[in-house]
Amino acid sequence: MDVALLLARLLFGLGLAGHSVQKLLGWFGGPGIAGAGAIFETLGFRPGRFFALSAALTELAGATLIVLGLFGPAGPALMVLIMLVACVAVWSNGYFANRNGWEPAALYAMGGVLLAFTGPGRYSLDQLLGLMRLSSEQTAWIALGAALAAALLNIAVRRRPHAENTR
Repeated sequence: MDVALLLARLLFGLGLAGHSVQKLLGWFGGPGIAGAGAIFETLGFRPGRFFALSAALTELAGATLIVLGLFGPAGPALMVLIMLVACVAVWSNGYFANRNGWEPAALYAMGGVLLAFTGPGRYSLDQLLGLMRLSSEQTAWIALGAALAAALLNIAVRRRPHAENTR
């Protein structure tokens, strides 16, 4: 179980970090912060650069905590927050990834939920530092509730997307 949790943390955490640096730095074929800001604008998040930077930094923080297995459900909850907003942003495209749908974001969000409730496992900084008490069902519910509230706030301030991105 602990090896599986480590592998899951590495897969989800490094994947999320990759998405972050695509936005921040344009690495791995990403748009960079200016391009990401323009994309966010078309999705109704204005000012786009602010929302792109916020999303990228939240992804990076969540990814770091997940990979390190630090602070229990905090990192997974940040991943859930970002992915819930992403699901809503592309909801009109349908479910599947081949149509820019919400499938990848939903899978990342579910990974975050699973990691929040299972904890980081034995091979984590939480274990090393004696912080495993942070990984309880109660703290998972609290962290995920806070993530949901923050996602709803992001969605609430979203403006109607530009017409060319609606289907």
